[in-house]
Amino acid sequence: MIRVLLADDQTLVRAAFAMLVGSDPEMEVVGEAATGLEAVALARSARADLVVMDIRMPELDGIGATRLIAADEDLAGVKVLVLTTYDTDDHIVEALRAGASGFLVKDTRPADLLAAIRTVAAGESLLSPGPTARLIARVLSAPRAPAGPGPGALGMLSERERQVLALVARGLNNTGIAESLGLSPLTAKTHVSRIMGKLRARDRAQLVIAAYESGLVVPVGGGAGGS
Repeated sequence: MIRVLLADDQTLVRAAFAMLVGSDPEMEVVGEAATGLEAVALARSARADLVVMDIRMPELDGIGATRLIAADEDLAGVKVLVLTTYDTDDHIVEALRAGASGFLVKDTRPADLLAAIRTVAAGESLLSPGPTARLIARVLSAPRAPAGPGPGALGMLSERERQVLALVARGLNNTGIAESLGLSPLTAKTHVSRIMGKLRARDRAQLVIAAYESGLVVPVGGGAGGS
Protein backbone atom coordinates (compact mmCIF):
# COMPACT_ATOMS: atom_id res chain seq x y z
CA MET A 1 0.00 0.00 0.00
CA ILE A 2 1.43 3.36 -1.08
CA ARG A 3 0.62 6.07 1.45
CA VAL A 4 0.02 9.30 -0.48
CA LEU A 5 -0.13 12.87 0.83
CA LEU A 6 -1.79 15.46 -1.41
CA ALA A 7 -0.56 19.07 -1.23
CA ASP A 8 -2.43 21.70 -3.25
CA ASP A 9 -4.02 24.98 -2.26
CA GLN A 10 -7.10 24.34 -4.41
CA THR A 11 -9.73 22.32 -2.56
CA LEU A 12 -11.38 20.97 -5.69
CA VAL A 13 -8.06 19.82 -7.12
CA ARG A 14 -7.23 17.97 -3.91
CA ALA A 15 -10.68 16.39 -3.86
CA ALA A 16 -10.31 15.19 -7.44
CA PHE A 17 -6.86 13.75 -6.77
CA ALA A 18 -8.10 12.13 -3.56
CA MET A 19 -10.91 10.37 -5.41
CA LEU A 20 -8.52 9.18 -8.09
CA VAL A 21 -5.83 7.92 -5.71
CA GLY A 22 -8.42 6.38 -3.43
CA SER A 23 -9.84 4.40 -6.34
CA ASP A 24 -6.60 2.45 -6.64
CA PRO A 25 -6.55 -0.57 -4.29
CA GLU A 26 -2.77 -0.24 -3.88
CA MET A 27 -2.86 3.38 -2.73
CA GLU A 28 -4.18 5.26 0.28
CA VAL A 29 -4.59 9.00 0.82
CA VAL A 30 -3.21 9.67 4.31
CA GLY A 31 -3.59 13.44 4.35
CA GLU A 32 -4.33 16.64 2.45
CA ALA A 33 -2.42 19.91 2.80
CA ALA A 34 -3.33 23.38 1.53
CA THR A 35 0.08 24.97 2.21
CA GLY A 36 3.70 23.97 2.07
CA LEU A 37 4.02 24.12 5.85
CA GLU A 38 1.06 21.77 6.25
CA ALA A 39 2.62 19.40 3.73
CA VAL A 40 5.86 19.18 5.70
CA ALA A 41 4.04 18.66 8.99
CA LEU A 42 1.73 16.00 7.57
CA ALA A 43 4.60 14.20 5.84
CA ARG A 44 6.02 13.70 9.32
CA SER A 45 2.81 12.86 11.21
CA ALA A 46 0.97 10.83 8.56
CA ARG A 47 3.99 8.70 7.67
CA ALA A 48 3.49 9.28 3.96
CA ASP A 49 5.50 7.38 1.37
CA LEU A 50 4.99 9.99 -1.31
CA VAL A 51 3.84 13.61 -1.53
CA VAL A 52 2.06 14.88 -4.63
CA MET A 53 3.22 18.49 -4.32
CA ASP A 54 1.87 21.57 -6.06
CA ILE A 55 4.52 24.23 -6.67
CA ARG A 56 2.49 27.35 -6.01
CA MET A 57 1.03 27.37 -2.48
CA PRO A 58 0.72 29.99 0.29
CA GLU A 59 2.93 30.31 3.40
CA LEU A 60 5.58 28.04 1.92
CA ASP A 61 5.62 27.01 -1.73
CA GLY A 62 6.14 23.48 -2.96
CA ILE A 63 9.83 24.05 -3.61
CA GLY A 64 10.49 25.16 -0.05
CA ALA A 65 8.41 22.30 1.30
CA THR A 66 10.27 19.81 -0.88
CA ARG A 67 13.59 21.18 0.35
CA LEU A 68 12.56 20.74 4.00
CA ILE A 69 11.35 17.20 3.40
CA ALA A 70 14.52 16.23 1.55
CA ALA A 71 16.71 17.69 4.32
CA ASP A 72 14.88 15.90 7.15
CA GLU A 73 16.64 12.63 8.02
CA ASP A 74 13.43 11.30 9.55
CA LEU A 75 11.77 11.70 6.15
CA ALA A 76 14.56 10.09 4.15
CA GLY A 77 12.18 7.59 2.54
CA VAL A 78 9.55 10.14 1.53
CA LYS A 79 9.41 10.85 -2.20
CA VAL A 80 8.07 14.05 -3.76
CA LEU A 81 6.27 14.26 -7.09
CA VAL A 82 5.72 17.90 -8.02
CA LEU A 83 2.83 19.25 -10.04
CA THR A 84 2.90 22.28 -12.30
CA THR A 85 0.43 23.99 -14.58
CA TYR A 86 2.84 24.16 -17.50
CA ASP A 87 5.77 21.94 -18.43
CA THR A 88 7.81 25.09 -19.17
CA ASP A 89 7.66 26.25 -15.57
CA ASP A 90 11.21 27.25 -14.58
CA HIS A 91 10.41 26.34 -10.99
CA ILE A 92 10.52 22.67 -11.98
CA VAL A 93 14.30 22.75 -12.03
CA GLU A 94 14.37 24.35 -8.60
CA ALA A 95 12.04 21.63 -7.32
CA LEU A 96 14.22 18.87 -8.74
CA ARG A 97 17.29 20.51 -7.26
CA ALA A 98 15.49 20.75 -3.92
CA GLY A 99 14.92 17.00 -3.87
CA ALA A 100 11.82 16.18 -5.93
CA SER A 101 11.92 12.89 -7.81
CA GLY A 102 10.00 14.12 -10.83
CA PHE A 103 7.15 16.25 -12.06
CA LEU A 104 3.82 16.13 -13.86
CA VAL A 105 1.66 18.76 -15.49
CA LYS A 106 -1.80 19.11 -13.99
CA ASP A 107 -3.60 18.07 -17.16
CA THR A 108 -1.98 14.63 -17.01
CA ARG A 109 -4.37 11.76 -17.67
CA PRO A 110 -5.63 10.03 -14.49
CA ALA A 111 -4.01 6.72 -15.40
CA ASP A 112 -0.68 8.48 -15.96
CA LEU A 113 -0.83 10.12 -12.54
CA LEU A 114 -1.36 6.75 -10.86
CA ALA A 115 1.47 5.26 -12.89
CA ALA A 116 3.72 8.17 -11.92
CA ILE A 117 2.95 7.64 -8.23
CA ARG A 118 3.92 3.97 -8.54
CA THR A 119 7.11 4.85 -10.41
CA VAL A 120 8.31 7.44 -7.90
CA ALA A 121 7.25 5.39 -4.87
CA ALA A 122 9.32 2.50 -6.22
CA GLY A 123 12.42 4.68 -6.11
CA GLU A 124 12.62 5.68 -9.75
CA SER A 125 12.53 9.22 -11.09
CA LEU A 126 9.87 10.49 -13.43
CA LEU A 127 11.99 12.14 -16.10
CA SER A 128 10.98 11.97 -19.74
CA PRO A 129 13.82 12.02 -22.30
CA GLY A 130 12.43 15.06 -24.13
CA PRO A 131 10.67 17.85 -22.22
CA THR A 132 12.51 17.40 -18.93
CA ALA A 133 15.99 17.40 -20.44
CA ARG A 134 15.22 20.41 -22.62
CA LEU A 135 13.74 22.31 -19.71
CA ILE A 136 16.67 21.64 -17.40
CA ALA A 137 19.17 22.54 -20.10
CA ARG A 138 17.41 25.80 -20.85
CA VAL A 139 17.13 26.92 -17.24
CA LEU A 140 20.64 25.89 -16.23
CA SER A 141 22.09 27.75 -19.22
CA ALA A 142 20.51 31.00 -18.06
CA PRO A 143 22.87 33.58 -16.46
CA ARG A 144 20.96 33.44 -13.17
CA ALA A 145 21.53 29.72 -12.74
CA PRO A 146 23.57 29.01 -9.58
CA ALA A 147 26.90 27.29 -9.79
CA GLY A 148 26.70 23.50 -9.73
CA PRO A 149 29.21 20.89 -8.63
CA GLY A 150 31.54 21.98 -11.43
CA PRO A 151 33.74 19.91 -13.75
CA GLY A 152 35.83 18.72 -10.80
CA ALA A 153 32.92 16.67 -9.52
CA LEU A 154 33.25 14.41 -12.54
CA GLY A 155 36.76 13.48 -11.47
CA MET A 156 35.24 11.09 -8.95
CA LEU A 157 33.61 9.12 -11.75
CA SER A 158 35.12 6.46 -13.98
CA GLU A 159 34.86 6.75 -17.75
CA ARG A 160 31.99 4.24 -17.77
CA GLU A 161 30.21 6.11 -14.99
CA ARG A 162 30.46 9.34 -16.97
CA GLN A 163 28.86 7.59 -19.92
CA VAL A 164 26.07 6.26 -17.73
CA LEU A 165 25.48 9.67 -16.15
CA ALA A 166 25.17 11.29 -19.58
CA LEU A 167 22.49 8.76 -20.52
CA VAL A 168 20.65 9.29 -17.24
CA ALA A 169 20.60 13.01 -18.04
CA ARG A 170 18.89 12.22 -21.31
CA GLY A 171 16.11 10.42 -19.49
CA LEU A 172 17.07 6.81 -20.16
CA ASN A 173 16.08 4.18 -17.60
CA ASN A 174 18.32 1.27 -16.62
CA THR A 175 17.13 -0.86 -19.53
CA GLY A 176 17.79 1.93 -22.01
CA ILE A 177 21.25 2.56 -20.55
CA ALA A 178 22.05 -1.15 -20.70
CA GLU A 179 21.02 -1.37 -24.36
CA SER A 180 23.01 1.75 -25.29
CA LEU A 181 26.22 0.57 -23.64
CA GLY A 182 25.93 -3.18 -24.15
CA LEU A 183 25.49 -3.90 -20.43
CA SER A 184 23.07 -5.97 -18.43
CA PRO A 185 20.25 -4.00 -16.72
CA LEU A 186 21.67 -5.06 -13.35
CA THR A 187 25.10 -3.68 -14.22
CA ALA A 188 23.53 -0.44 -15.39
CA LYS A 189 21.58 -0.19 -12.14
CA THR A 190 24.78 -0.79 -10.16
CA HIS A 191 26.56 1.98 -12.03
CA VAL A 192 23.70 4.40 -11.36
CA SER A 193 23.73 3.55 -7.65
CA ARG A 194 27.49 4.10 -7.43
CA ILE A 195 27.23 7.44 -9.22
CA MET A 196 24.50 8.54 -6.82
CA GLY A 197 26.74 7.64 -3.90
CA LYS A 198 29.76 9.48 -5.28
CA LEU A 199 27.81 12.62 -6.12
CA ARG A 200 25.64 12.38 -2.99
CA ALA A 201 22.53 12.54 -5.13
CA ARG A 202 19.14 11.76 -3.62
CA ASP A 203 17.85 10.12 -6.79
CA ARG A 204 18.09 10.13 -10.58
CA ALA A 205 16.52 13.56 -10.81
CA GLN A 206 19.48 14.94 -8.88
CA LEU A 207 21.82 13.16 -11.28
CA VAL A 208 20.21 14.96 -14.21
CA ILE A 209 20.82 18.30 -12.51
CA ALA A 210 24.43 17.34 -11.72
CA ALA A 211 25.10 16.25 -15.30
CA TYR A 212 24.02 19.62 -16.71
CA GLU A 213 25.57 21.76 -13.98
CA SER A 214 28.93 19.97 -14.23
CA GLY A 215 29.04 20.39 -18.00
CA LEU A 216 28.97 16.68 -18.81
CA VAL A 217 25.84 17.35 -20.85
CA VAL A 218 25.52 20.81 -22.35
CA PRO A 219 22.31 22.72 -23.21
CA VAL A 220 20.37 21.87 -26.34
CA GLY A 221 22.11 23.29 -29.38
CA GLY A 222 25.59 22.85 -27.91
CA GLY A 223 25.95 19.08 -28.17
CA ALA A 224 26.87 16.64 -25.45
CA GLY A 225 29.99 16.58 -23.37
CA GLY A 226 31.90 13.77 -21.78
CA SER A 227 35.04 11.92 -22.89
